[in-house]
Amino acid sequence: MSTAPSVVTSSLRAQAYASFQQQIVDANIRPGQFISQRELMQLLGMPLGAVRELIPRLEAEGLLKTVPQRGLQVAHVDLKLINNAFQLRQLLEREAAVRFVTTVSDRDLAAIEQSHLDIVRRARSGSIDDDLLKDATAVDWGLHDLMIDALGNELISEVYRINSLRVRLIRLEGSTLSPQVLIPAMEEHLWFIEALKRRDAQAVLERLGHHIESAHLRVLGLPRPAMPWSLENPE
Repeated sequence: MSTAPSVVTSSLRAQAYASFQQQIVDANIRPGQFISQRELMQLLGMPLGAVRELIPRLEAEGLLKTVPQRGLQVAHVDLKLINNAFQLRQLLEREAAVRFVTTVSDRDLAAIEQSHLDIVRRARSGSIDDDLLKDATAVDWGLHDLMIDALGNELISEVYRINSLRVRLIRLEGSTLSPQVLIPAMEEHLWFIEALKRRDAQAVLERLGHHIESAHLRVLGLPRPAMPWSLENPE
């Protein structure tokens, strides 16, 4: 018996899910938004059958829910979701950082550092436009994703990806990587990378915790804490 139809169906589901993720990243899907199946189909550029099969997965992950008489609702951001998402992020990333500090190569760290320095130089040399914000966001999340994936645990990576979507929704509702936030966020990363380069596990954990808590406070509308360590010559 041919398995081709099931393979195609699985591929369409995966494409629909990837497209949903990208729509969150691109801020085309907003927290608390109501949307019909057909509107979602048009937004994702996927057939209705694939969208209908996608919905149960999104509901199970808490990213979408069906509201009688209203349609589909994207996860609503509230204080409980914010605190839970950032607590989970702390737990997962601290575990990843402990491994990453001993396994990442000097060459990879140099490349990671350079990508951050390039963003900071661009931000300081001219106006911060949408293209720079997009590139900075990719560099920002790229480091966090890399640390998680370096664990080599697909279950942890999947949980982290789902939680990252929640955090992105939270940031859409609260505070995104804006021009005012970009340089401080990049400097926090460089400060974290400096501890990685020294292979100082304790400093890595402290600085990672500070960075995540800074983002947590920012989406709550509270002042970000000052860095307790200095970053010399970030350029």
